[in-house]
Amino acid sequence: MAIQIEGARAILPGGVERVSVRVEGGRVTGLDTPADGARVIDARGLVLAPALVDVHGDAFERQVMPRPNVFFPTEAAVLETDRHLAVNGIATAYHALTLSWEPGLRSVGRGAEFIDALAALAPRLTVENRVQLRWETFAFEALDLIERALAGPLLPSVAFNDHTSMSMRAFDVPIQQRRFEQSPDYTIAALDDDRLRQRTAGNAKRAGLTTDEYIAHLGQIWERRREVDATIRRVAGAGRGRAAPMLSHDDTQVETRAYYRDLGARIAEFPMTVEVAQAAREGGDAIIFGAPNVMRGGSHIGSPSAGEMVERGLCDILASDYFYPAMLAAVARMLADGRGSLHDLWKTVSSNPAAASGLTDRGEIAPGKRADLLLLDWPEGHLPAVRLTLSGGRVAYGTEGVTP
Repeated sequence: MAIQIEGARAILPGGVERVSVRVEGGRVTGLDTPADGARVIDARGLVLAPALVDVHGDAFERQVMPRPNVFFPTEAAVLETDRHLAVNGIATAYHALTLSWEPGLRSVGRGAEFIDALAALAPRLTVENRVQLRWETFAFEALDLIERALAGPLLPSVAFNDHTSMSMRAFDVPIQQRRFEQSPDYTIAALDDDRLRQRTAGNAKRAGLTTDEYIAHLGQIWERRREVDATIRRVAGAGRGRAAPMLSHDDTQVETRAYYRDLGARIAEFPMTVEVAQAAREGGDAIIFGAPNVMRGGSHIGSPSAGEMVERGLCDILASDYFYPAMLAAVARMLADGRGSLHDLWKTVSSNPAAASGLTDRGEIAPGKRADLLLLDWPEGHLPAVRLTLSGGRVAYGTEGVTP
């Protein structure tokens, strides 16, 4: 049955206007057209917006492992995460699924379970759940799973992630100043230095290992370093072959961004310096920062302020990162801080991430586009609250009075 949403202030490609929006067959079929038998939703006093497109979110890990090494069934975690997405207005989500050499939460085996659960549960999920293959570049054991996922029905993205080199960097090198990871001059920490125990204690806990066990394993993995460049090139070739969106994660050097750009990774995810963000802009790359960074007023690890990067034109996309509600809250904060208009700021969570991901059918309210829509209760000076989430025209979440 057709739906007609009337009376809302709608965020359209050209600006914010009060128009009626007709939805039928999972698509937006008209603006300011007659109701013509459609079920009418009275949206006076509300804001109608394109639903959110989240290109990097790992909050699902708290559903998989709510306490250290306490694992819940993957099916339960996926179903619960899907509901979290809908309630927070996210109709398309790329789950940042870390595929690491670590055992435990981020192991390749756990990743395979998650991918299989998404495929099996797809008919029951309320929004579109995709995967970002957040590949730790030393995890050679993940290659078969990456190639299998790239052949799946919902094309994943591929993110090149090197936290192994980050952990191994010399102690006098801040995270944001570490050199290009493939550099022959990359200086490293000594495995028997007590400071490495402190640096890796959290990782060891997540992996279910003692710190000594983790460091011993890290030392064995580091011996793969000479093969990493060739393996990165293999994965990048597989991604290009499927036209998958590809990202590099936590770049600290202009050289790093250029390396991944040359391999076809045209998205800079969480660049750790302004210089790298500027190089990405000059190279025509899309730039992602975390919405929690905006919401909190700055980065928790000393990286650039995402709000400032948006205002300076050095951030195209805001991702939920580790907190799904942050995307809506970030737009509200930037609007309150005068960093842009509602129309322009909303692009960072809808049309820009959709375009960067190659999803040309969504991210805007326009005839022919997917009916991924939000109705928001948004009093001036307050955070917006989702009243209705439509995903492909279907109700993913709705409150009394607005549900068709």
